[in-house]
Amino acid sequence: MRTLSVRKLAETITRLREEKNLTKEELGNLTGINRIMIGRIEREDFIPSIIQLEELGNVLGFNVTDVFVEKEATNSFIALRSETLNDIEKKGVDKLFKMMISLRQQVMLRRKFENESINNA
Repeated sequence: MRTLSVRKLAETITRLREEKNLTKEELGNLTGINRIMIGRIEREDFIPSIIQLEELGNVLGFNVTDVFVEKEATNSFIALRSETLNDIEKKGVDKLFKMMISLRQQVMLRRKFENESINNA
């Protein structure tokens, strides 16, 4: 599976913009993307839309597919073991575990309540 590499995108945009002696504002004017967003792309803090990505490729002269990388499909076992996850994914897995524990506690309380109700009847 091919996925967008935010790192490759940031490196490509920065390198080509500097090679063409363009400021972020000038690149923004040429692409219609705000200069602040250009900066965020270069800091790996923003993922442009497909239209914006195509416009960047047209203006800077790179093939959009060059910023995609082959990524192996991961299975849930690896994801739940927190291997090769970024910080956001790790937080998501942690939140999922907390939700699962909370749900388990609710199920156990309900069973206890139902058992007490049956025994008291």
